Amino acid sequence: MSTISSVSSSTTSASSSGNTSQIASLNKQIQSLTKELKDLSSDDTLTDEQKSEQEQLLESQIQMIEAQIAQIEQQAAEKAQQQQEQQQKQETASTTAKADGINRPTDTNKINVYV
Repeated sequence: MSTISSVSSSTTSASSSGNTSQIASLNKQIQSLTKELKDLSSDDTLTDEQKSEQEQLLESQIQMIEAQIAQIEQQAAEKAQQQQEQQQKQETASTTAKADGINRPTDTNKINVYV
């Protein structure tokens, strides 16, 4: 169906600010597919075999969309973790005093005083 191709093209151009709106639109698609799935059971125009095929198709589409949602959430979590690590590195670098050889000796500029 055309819904899957439009979903996959929209997920590849995801940005961190649009993750929530993208997930919301994917959830709406899942809701519409679920409604189609429920309506399928009451459809008398299709044979049992056709219903089964349609059911499998709809379920696979729902699974694909759920996988895309999971991928978006994972990418957002990874990006947040990277930003947190960078922030921690910057904080560590700014708080760590640089060894200047006077009050904080370097490896080559140590004085051992024994009295």
